[in-house]
Amino acid sequence: MEDLILKHVSLEHPANQQSHETEGLSSKHLVVRRGEPFRVTLFFQGRLFNPDRDSLVFRAQLGGLLVKFPATFSKPQSYSQWNAEIEPGKSARSQSVTVTILAPAFSPIGLYELCLHVLTQPRQYSYRIGEFVLLYNPWCPADSVYLQTEDLREECVKSDVGFLYMGTSKNVIPRPWEFGQYEEGILEICLDLLKISPQHRRNWQKDYLCRSDPVYLSRVVCAMINCEDDRGILKGNWSGVFKNGVSPSEWSGSADILKLWAESKFSPVHYGQCWVFAAVMCTVMRVLGIPCRVVTNFNSAHDTNANLVIEEYYDGMGKKLHMSKDSIWNFHVWVECWMARRDLGSGFDGWQVLDPTPQERSGGIFCCGPSPVKGIRDRRLNLIYDVPFVYAEVNADVHTVIVQNGQVLSRSVDKERVGSVICTKSVGSALPQNVTSAYKNTKAVMPSNRSTDGSPRSRRSYANREEKHTLALSMSLDKTPIAGETISFTVTVTNKENSPKILKEHINAQAKEYNSSPLETFWEVHNLLRLAPYEVKTTVHHITHSEYDEMLLGDGLVNLAVVMQDIGSYERVLVTEEFNITNPLISISMTGNDYVVKNEKREARFLFRNPFHIPMSGVLTVMGAGLLHKKVHSNVSLQPGEIMEEKISFTPKAAGTKMLHANLVFKNRPMVIRGFTTVLVRAT
Repeated sequence: MEDLILKHVSLEHPANQQSHETEGLSSKHLVVRRGEPFRVTLFFQGRLFNPDRDSLVFRAQLGGLLVKFPATFSKPQSYSQWNAEIEPGKSARSQSVTVTILAPAFSPIGLYELCLHVLTQPRQYSYRIGEFVLLYNPWCPADSVYLQTEDLREECVKSDVGFLYMGTSKNVIPRPWEFGQYEEGILEICLDLLKISPQHRRNWQKDYLCRSDPVYLSRVVCAMINCEDDRGILKGNWSGVFKNGVSPSEWSGSADILKLWAESKFSPVHYGQCWVFAAVMCTVMRVLGIPCRVVTNFNSAHDTNANLVIEEYYDGMGKKLHMSKDSIWNFHVWVECWMARRDLGSGFDGWQVLDPTPQERSGGIFCCGPSPVKGIRDRRLNLIYDVPFVYAEVNADVHTVIVQNGQVLSRSVDKERVGSVICTKSVGSALPQNVTSAYKNTKAVMPSNRSTDGSPRSRRSYANREEKHTLALSMSLDKTPIAGETISFTVTVTNKENSPKILKEHINAQAKEYNSSPLETFWEVHNLLRLAPYEVKTTVHHITHSEYDEMLLGDGLVNLAVVMQDIGSYERVLVTEEFNITNPLISISMTGNDYVVKNEKREARFLFRNPFHIPMSGVLTVMGAGLLHKKVHSNVSLQPGEIMEEKISFTPKAAGTKMLHANLVFKNRPMVIRGFTTVLVRAT
């Protein structure tokens, strides 16, 4: 009698990856999700498969861990074990046998080897039939990363483009970002990240077993995004000097960073700051199947002594001083990942904060989280991991002190500034979604001063919150400051007493980075004002472009302070505001029809006018996942007032909502000009 010999195996890549929501993640491996069955078809030669005398036993192996399970015609009795079901019908007494394999919803994730043992009478044969990658499954209710709504799964798992939000809480700037999880090789790089982690090198068996738990895996990934303890992906740099590396502001996607890291044999990529760390982590988590989104906390406190108080010091002329180790970042960016927290008991499932920016050690390594957002809101400071640190980032009080010759002249407390707005990308929209109320008991409102195209919407005023003074002081910007234009603002002072006053007005402007204290003063004025009883007086001030142009740093941030001093009583009132100067945008438009069709060539036009009083030169980079095969670069040189016009052709390769975006990186200024537009690609 002829032997039963395995001739060929079909892992049925297209059908499996469509049903597992993994299309496009890898051209090299079958990619499936735990808790969802996948099909394998075995083709034999010699004789027909006879279930009465032939048995099939599969072996799935993750590194040195393996599990064996027989293929049967019966439905599995338990979904808590690996199982294989032979599809009834043609599989019995046939030369082709289709088997449905199920990995339990708590299986460790990673790259598995699949083997088959064919047991016949009296022989047995063993075959290595292929590899498959097993990922977390947010579509499976039994998985600890299960996310109920399809629109959130689309946004936080499958979407490969998005926005990071920067600037200030009153002038939020959307920055396009390509997460790039469908680019060739990215999945394999993410799996390599797990294998070279310290946890894997220290005890590979334990690491493989623990990969079933997203809490464990998220801490491994979080620590590997920075390189402070290991061979991590990114080297942080906040010095402002980026020699022998790339300025963090020039990155526009995760895939370039991950590929550079892999190509360098896992040496850290230079350089990253908070939004880059967070965006790269978001890519890795989405690839591995854990729902993830990037979150920005505006006015984020770094409380070094854990007393929930940030002290800021000014001199009598309104200059901000370096007198505290504590700091408030204009914005700080982390990620939220969705998972169950069975290690904490009931009530803490859902979004968890993870922060890969190396700030403080957690369990001896530079990572932060996962911290349950519900625990942060409820001030459950006893919960793991790192809840007290994140709680302080969104809840610390700000004590503002005016000092002179070592003496405190005035002190005020602001309980609302820190964590004033916390936002993430809205589902299916470029607009930010306000999630502040998920972190704290507040009624914070998203600012409406900027639309997504960068145009100003409304005038804002900022009032001093100190109520004990006999003077009331406020300051308002006349409009959103735009680079190349004059900054105009109004100062209003009110005499609250029935007696005249003579006042000294001191106004001070300092440039700063988003995560640091201001530098030296670049603009100041000092005036003498006279107020009648109960008089309200308004003064208008202007800072011309030539006065701030060369002083501003890459973030375009200004710390503006006004001190009003009563000569008679020596009373001093301080009002401050940190605002960002908005860069002009690149305009992007499609030529021809309003709609775009898959596989049809189209052309886009990119326009930018140089608003500065000096010539500007740099490199324009255009990119678009699913629209352009690769980035397009062109050199740009513009005289003052000159308009750049570039036309670039593209052919969409996939239907759906895509994003075309451009960066213009100037060589003679630390500045990046951006533009983006969404493109709806029709299938036909």
